Amino acid sequence: MPVSERSVEHSVRARFDLSGRVAVITGGGGMLGRRHAEAIAEMGGVPVLVDIDGERAEACATAVGTAFDVPARAIAADITRPEAVAEVRSLVLDRLGRIDILVNNAARNPKVESGRAGPGGGTRLEQFPLERWNQDFAVGVTGAFLCSQALGAEMARRGQGVILNIASELGVIAPDQRVYREPGLPAGEQPTKPVSYSVVKHALVGLTRYLATYWADQGVRVNALSPGGVYAGQDAAFVQRLTGLIPLGRMACEDEYKAAVVFLVSDASSYMTGANVIMDGGRSVW
Repeated sequence: MPVSERSVEHSVRARFDLSGRVAVITGGGGMLGRRHAEAIAEMGGVPVLVDIDGERAEACATAVGTAFDVPARAIAADITRPEAVAEVRSLVLDRLGRIDILVNNAARNPKVESGRAGPGGGTRLEQFPLERWNQDFAVGVTGAFLCSQALGAEMARRGQGVILNIASELGVIAPDQRVYREPGLPAGEQPTKPVSYSVVKHALVGLTRYLATYWADQGVRVNALSPGGVYAGQDAAFVQRLTGLIPLGRMACEDEYKAAVVFLVSDASSYMTGANVIMDGGRSVW
């Protein structure tokens, strides 16, 4: 059906409808993973929460399913292992018969720690351990690649589907290390946002663009969402320093990305692929 005809037949409201669509969400047991699931369920979709912590994913799936009256599911899986990702694909297809949406949300969020090198190394670039770098990339980049490879290929086989990569404002700009500084510490011991987080998120944006062009002729759209920092009880001094860098003057609430997620995984964004939607309160503008 020509786009012009389709646009006449479907209202704006209908384009946001996700009724019956199956959405696999990695890192589904985490704070934002649950919110993504809630957003999709509210619009009638069926979220499948994949997390290495199966109990946490199960608790979230039960809560979301009950709240929105959808058959939400949970799967315990280590997405850094190809065989585990293949099993996720098989389980979803066996239980629900289809895969319409993949939200690559899983990530390690390395903590900002003192620059003093301890048993696990420090967070400053000069001390950052290769093991932690590899772990962060295994989940945030390799995991997203493996899930896209397995689940995206299934979408391409069917001729339709959507992949949404959850990047970050720090996939667009570099961390401003000044917001993490502690008074009285020498420069070489100041805490920093670890290098791996920003580089992983930049890589996700690159993966988005690659996949968007790779599967464009097979009906699979791929976009990224780059959210800003979410308020979750952080230290008041840190919050004050960070919000001074944000034109809107505050951090995000954890449910403020829901509508953007629905837009990006629904037909509302049907003429959009390869894009990175930056939703950071304006921080990256300054």
